[in-house]
This record gives sequence, structure tokens and C-alpha cells, in this order.
Amino acid sequence: MSKEPFFTPSKKTAILKEKDRIRKDSGAVKWILIGVSTLFLFVLLILPLVTVVVNSIAKGISFYAKSISDPYAIKAMWLTLEATLFSVVINTVFGLFAAWSVTKFRFHGKKVLTTLIDVPVTVSPIIAGLIFILIFGRQSAIFPFLKSHGIQIVFAVPGIILATVFVTFPFVSRELIPVLESQGTDEEEAAALMGAKWHTIFTRVTFPHIKWAFLYGVVLCTARAMGEFGAVSVLSGHLRGKTNTLPLHIEILFNEFQYVPAFAVSSILVILAIIVLILRSVLEKLGKKDAEANR
Repeated sequence: MSKEPFFTPSKKTAILKEKDRIRKDSGAVKWILIGVSTLFLFVLLILPLVTVVVNSIAKGISFYAKSISDPYAIKAMWLTLEATLFSVVINTVFGLFAAWSVTKFRFHGKKVLTTLIDVPVTVSPIIAGLIFILIFGRQSAIFPFLKSHGIQIVFAVPGIILATVFVTFPFVSRELIPVLESQGTDEEEAAALMGAKWHTIFTRVTFPHIKWAFLYGVVLCTARAMGEFGAVSVLSGHLRGKTNTLPLHIEILFNEFQYVPAFAVSSILVILAIIVLILRSVLEKLGKKDAEANR
């Protein structure tokens, strides 16, 4: 008894027609989604950047150069870079230690530590700034001690750094924790059984697997630190030439109706953001190539 073939010519024709219909429908959906995404990016990202660039040179290149070379603008830029550098270094060290301890060891309070890492994301930066004022300000219990030792945190550079460290707290650790969890502990345990020290295990076994996630977290931390406004605004006191970062200096210029200088100084942040974006893209490509090479 002969069996009828599963795919008859009529069935094959019907399947091909259905595939053509699906391709046409999906093609239309594809172009609609691409168009909506492009429009969204143009309105919310590209158009604001173009507006900043156009308005920053509205009065000519000489006026632009004068605006960004203003002593207050230069001091604000250096303070922004200083706060960014300190926050990135501090959070990089903490992020490595926290991610490694959470993923590679078992201890009481592990879930509490993991939860606390996410606190800066859930707390408003302005509220964080007010909390630091209550802790280190005149009304705090430790203020007499700080004053007697000549330590000023509120309305000073240490307060700016402290606020920036707080808001960028979870970026490095949150990039490393998923990678370390997926890696497991087998390789580290094997190296420990062979007599390797902890620093050898970290540099030779652990770090090669997390280096791209580590660098990616550093880039995100840098970008977030440069643009911080809320917590820094509360703790800075808005002292020109002393505690004003670039975002605060831009706000002051805008409030004084100096729109062109405000856009000119804003272009510095735009340039820094573009540099960070390029670094991010480069790291993503290098990470993908490295992952493909190790397969």
C-alpha cells in the first residue's frame, strides 16, 4: 500500500504563497517600526543635539570661543572632570569587590548587600543631596568634629565628589554581577586547588572573562558622573568658580538669560557625551569579536 507524500505539489504551492504573504506583511511592519524608531530618535536625540550646536555658534566662532574660555566655565569643567575621576575610581574599586564577593562567596547578608547596591537608582538625587546635608551640615551631630578639624563637606568640593560617587554607585557592579554569575566558580575553584593565590586567580582567571563588562561599566559610570545635576546642585551651594560643575554653570547662565553662552558651554558636555558614546561602541565591537574568537 503506497502512502501519499506529505508535501504534495498543491501543498507546496500553498506554503510558498503563505511565505510570500508573511514576507510582505513583515516587510511592511519592519518599515513602519524603522520609521517610528527613526522619528523618535530624531525628535528626542538628534534634534536637541543639533539645536545645541546651532545655538552655541549663533553669534559666531569668536563669541563661542570666548564663552567656553571664560574662567568660570574652565573651573566648572575642571571640577566636573575631578568629580568624575574620583567617582569612577572609587566606584570601580568598590564595584569589583562587591561583584566578586556577591557572586563567588556565600555569606550572611548577601541579599542585603545586593539590595543596597541598587539604592542610588531608587532614591532621587535631590533627596540624596538633602540626606548628605543632614549628615554633614551644621545641624548634624558630627559637624562640631568636622569644623574643629577643618573639614568642610557641604558647599565644598568633597561634597560634590560624595554626591557624584553616590549617584554612580551601582554602574560598575551591576555590569559585572551578571557576567560573573554566568561564569560560575568552577575555574576559580580549580585554580585554588592548584595552589594559586587570590590575586593570581583574579588576574589570570576571573578578569579575562569580565574585562569588557568592566570597561563598559566604567564608561557608563563616566557618562553618568559628567551629567549629574540633582544631588550636586543641593550640596554645591552654587558658588561660582568653587563648587559649580558644568551642568550647574549652564543652569546659572540660562537663568541669567545668557542663552548663547549657556548653549556654548553645553556643547562641551555634548562633545564629552559623543566621546563616551564612541568608546561604548568600540568596546561593544571589541567585546563581540573577543567572544567570537573564544568560541
